[in-house]
Amino acid sequence: MWKPWLLRLHRWVTLVFAIPLAVIVLSGLVLSFEPVAQVTSIAPGSLTLATVEDLLARHDPEGKARSLTFRSYENRMSIGGVRPDDTIDVDVRTGAELTEDGAASNLFYYSRVLHETLMLDLGWLVHVSTMAMLLLVVLGIAMGWPRLANSLSGWHKATAWFLLPLLVLSPLTGLFLAWGISFAGSPTGRAEPLAVAEAVRVIGARHDLSNLVWLRGRGGRLLARLVVNGEYRVHAVTRDGLEPASRNWPRLLHEGNFAGIWSGLMNVVISIAFVALMTTGLLIWAKRRFRRRPQRTRTQQAAGPMAA
Repeated sequence: MWKPWLLRLHRWVTLVFAIPLAVIVLSGLVLSFEPVAQVTSIAPGSLTLATVEDLLARHDPEGKARSLTFRSYENRMSIGGVRPDDTIDVDVRTGAELTEDGAASNLFYYSRVLHETLMLDLGWLVHVSTMAMLLLVVLGIAMGWPRLANSLSGWHKATAWFLLPLLVLSPLTGLFLAWGISFAGSPTGRAEPLAVAEAVRVIGARHDLSNLVWLRGRGGRLLARLVVNGEYRVHAVTRDGLEPASRNWPRLLHEGNFAGIWSGLMNVVISIAFVALMTTGLLIWAKRRFRRRPQRTRTQQAAGPMAA
């Protein structure tokens, strides 16, 4: 009884949010490859403490740096805080300053802006569209287990049902991030923030700096994100060493960086599934929509002479 109405609501929600959802899903597909690129390009021992200290001495002699970001897939390190409104990008192999943006890092950067704000400061629309995505999943579940067939509709339904847990996971963790829900506590205690050069020495004493993702200040502390056994782990950096922060599982799951290449590929599969669902769903609607029009036209033409 309710199924036709649920199906109609399912179609209308898809049509109304088709454009923002397409942008979110496609940009998410691109971002799914970022942790894969970062992890697979790490060469152990390629970024040593001596190298980083030399880069800081050359490009930040006054010790103004407030952050470091290392993109292993481009051998690029960004030093933030040295210049008022810009970062200094350097090639970790040659030590030379890079004056052009990297193609891969640019692609990931603009994909993230699209994914989070649609490039127009429309974060609220991203949140509403993500809730609409979850609503579509709920409506699909409410319509019950479908009859699977080797057809466009059958493949649409099979993709939705067999990948259901993953299709719920992605938008749900996205909303958790938007609402600041992390299930993670802050590192215990307080400590005087270190200078970046000193923090690098603390990290280098415990970890291979080739695994560094970023080093930056947050909440009055200096935090470092490192790849540890394929997982992105955050540590508070103090003079006494590194203090691991509790895991932010919504971020780890949403970004696909909790199990190296495998979690990244999981997000690739999720993104492709959403692309397939949107494409097949719109094709099913279009086929039904435009298939009915000729029938109505023929009925009106046949009824015309009789009416006359």
